[in-house]
Amino acid sequence: MKQIIFIKPSKSSFRVGVGTTLSESHMDDIVRDILLHRRLQSLFQPILDLGTGHIHGHEGLIRGPSDSMQHSPLALLKAADQAGLRAEMEILCIEVIIEDFARLKLEANLFINLSPRFLNSSTPTLERLLHILETHQVAPERVVIELTEDSNPDEMVNQGDCLNRYRERGFRFALDDLGEGYSSLRRWSEHRPNYVKIDKHFTSGINQDPVKLQFVRSLQQIAVNSGAILIAEGIETRAEFTIMRDLGIGFGQGYFIARPSSTAQGVSIDAIDAIKSSASGRGQSTSSFLTQANKLLIDAPCMHPGDNNEIALDMFKSHPLLHALAVVEDGRPIGLINRYALVDHFSRVYVRELHGRRTCTQFMDPNPLIVDRSTPVEELSKLVIHKGKATFTDGFIITENGHYLGLGSGYDLMEVIMQLQIAAARYSNPLTLLPGNVPISNHIQQFLDDRTPFCAAYCDLDNFKPFNDIYGYDRGDEIILLLSGILKDEVDTSRDFLGHIGGDDFFILFRSEDWEQRCHAILNQFASASRRCFQQRHLADGGYFSEDRCGRTVFHPLPSLSIGAVTVNPDGYHSHHEVAGAASVAKKQAKKISGNSLFAERRQAQQTDVGPQAEAA
Repeated sequence: MKQIIFIKPSKSSFRVGVGTTLSESHMDDIVRDILLHRRLQSLFQPILDLGTGHIHGHEGLIRGPSDSMQHSPLALLKAADQAGLRAEMEILCIEVIIEDFARLKLEANLFINLSPRFLNSSTPTLERLLHILETHQVAPERVVIELTEDSNPDEMVNQGDCLNRYRERGFRFALDDLGEGYSSLRRWSEHRPNYVKIDKHFTSGINQDPVKLQFVRSLQQIAVNSGAILIAEGIETRAEFTIMRDLGIGFGQGYFIARPSSTAQGVSIDAIDAIKSSASGRGQSTSSFLTQANKLLIDAPCMHPGDNNEIALDMFKSHPLLHALAVVEDGRPIGLINRYALVDHFSRVYVRELHGRRTCTQFMDPNPLIVDRSTPVEELSKLVIHKGKATFTDGFIITENGHYLGLGSGYDLMEVIMQLQIAAARYSNPLTLLPGNVPISNHIQQFLDDRTPFCAAYCDLDNFKPFNDIYGYDRGDEIILLLSGILKDEVDTSRDFLGHIGGDDFFILFRSEDWEQRCHAILNQFASASRRCFQQRHLADGGYFSEDRCGRTVFHPLPSLSIGAVTVNPDGYHSHHEVAGAASVAKKQAKKISGNSLFAERRQAQQTDVGPQAEAA
């Protein structure tokens, strides 16, 4: 697999020194000395494919002489600016990184950071870059140029024409630090980069910030529509890594994955563990990570049973926003210390002197609420309520396969539940309050994207219009509510998804292996419960006379339920539109069978010559 190396000056301090001034001539001498003796060092930071776990590339970082105030890349470039040698310094940075990249024999494409003034300068600049690449046997087709917004608007004039000249020679482009500059989205639209890097501001704490989460989700949608690939910068915690991966962001980099190194080191053990955990649970993924406890994960330090109370107090002091501390033994949580309870104890006279050196287990709750990261938020909220008011203040511990991951807070849980309720209200059916078309389509697509096998069942009432004409719309609403209640009772809410398309049409996404038995139970329940909705004479006659759509008086049977089911193999379907279409065809087949019936289409999923099965209840 091809990989990519990114070259970008670090955005650390730009100052030459506090209270220090250098004459222009002395600054020129320093810069010329650096250029003459090539006193630069390159570092490499891996960029990870969040989907496959492979290293997609490396970002190259430059450092000046370690014994000078120009060690910082920004101080180095500022000094070059003051000396009028910015172009020479940039090309040397590029040459040093390309040289080290080739020396390390990294099998990767190459990302280089060039300022607009460098790109726009002249054709010889392009030729000089091509010469460097040829010298080190790196093809231009392997190079992606990273664009930044560290220039004035005049330097952006005619940049589109300039980029085309580079594209003609095989180069590709990336847009850096999206969200930092005021014109980032405009430049994305104008230049159509191959890659877009999300500024670390939006990565940091995304697991606790619904606004950042929505922002990145919107960027991902734009990226899909524009054909760009997103790279999340600044991933520093497992929670941020997981959120970005579950959002479908293509690539990521940051300290959680690996720190910059002169030897292009591999991925960290923590990142490898997170990747393995993701792969092992892929077949069991729920409909959306947004409904899991993982969404609430706070990356928090923990205590060990042998630690004393003084250590716990110091830990709270150094983490002022932390509401609790988990006590962990051999990787597994055994208790929880509430911040406010501990501080309250130690605010009393002589308590610190008496208990400060005792183990932290003295004040811990030995029976905290512990949940797995995959626990649905709805289920988690019930557990918190059942546990009592104290749990809302203490929060809960989040684990993976029984091992400690982090904490969750009652406040964050309440906020997510509120967001889910708002979203549900926006797209729910006003009669049944079940999710409508948009959530149904989203869930289908999520299953396909996760390659999760499922069964799509389309439920529709037969002869419903004549019933409305005879009994009125109020009674029609009653039979729809009756059906929705039966459907709710028969689906497994922890695995299956129930939606209301509208009118008398419902849609079920079954992940329950016994979906066929559940469909038969639904048909039998409806056949029995619906009898109370009809007058005795109509039950005796099996129907009633009413005008059809052409104005003719004809006999109509009593309403019955038809279910068309399609077992979905993700290899056979590519979009939610295809699944909905196949389920609609199966539903039409079911409606050709008199009475309450199930038509199950299996051919697509099994890829065999087994034909469809139609059954009447």
